[in-house]
Amino acid sequence: MTALVNIKDLKKSFTQPEGGKLLVLDISEFQIAKGEQVAMIGQSGGGKTTLLHLIAGLLSPDQGSIQIDGIETNGLSEEGRDRFRAETIGYVFQTFNLLPAFTAIENVRLGMAFGSGKHQHARAGDLLTRVGLKDRFNYRPGQLSVGQQQRVAIARSLAGRPKLLLADEPTANVDPSSADSVLELIRDTCREEDVSLLTVTHDMQIAARFDRIEKLDEINQVDHTTAAS
Repeated sequence: MTALVNIKDLKKSFTQPEGGKLLVLDISEFQIAKGEQVAMIGQSGGGKTTLLHLIAGLLSPDQGSIQIDGIETNGLSEEGRDRFRAETIGYVFQTFNLLPAFTAIENVRLGMAFGSGKHQHARAGDLLTRVGLKDRFNYRPGQLSVGQQQRVAIARSLAGRPKLLLADEPTANVDPSSADSVLELIRDTCREEDVSLLTVTHDMQIAARFDRIEKLDEINQVDHTTAAS
């Protein structure tokens, strides 16, 4: 299968308060194929979120290569990374990151970097309908339940028609009874949109639903018990 994400010799460290360097990630190789859905499991503080931020271009590695759809993202300017991320990557954050002053459909439209207003509105409405919020277009986040806010966040992450979706503990802030439906919503929508998916989690029950499971502490050469994500 053709790789959409190709990581080689990736290292990332952070400066500690006393000035020393703490190595968090040291990954020699990691790939995700086009259309593949991968769960990566790791303990809290093991570097999962850091890895997602590196793939998304929100952080820069100390060294190594991150190629997404054949593009070496490390070689892009900051503006270039922002544009590439907007065109190629969707991100589901743990805390949703919805803007409280905007309605559900406005929040989803904010996930679209390009396109006409008419097309954006139609796309946003279609996605909200598909995640079960057809009657909540004009509701603000404060008027929605936590589960409904997560659905808006999922719709927003797919609004720009990304090739890759990164999901950071996507069920961590929803009721356990809703976790399965949220996860399946993400997976089903990615299948429909032909989007590759990388979900990071500390919950083996979540990871077990995926055909491919990667353990971060097996691909990361750092002793992750001393790292922070």
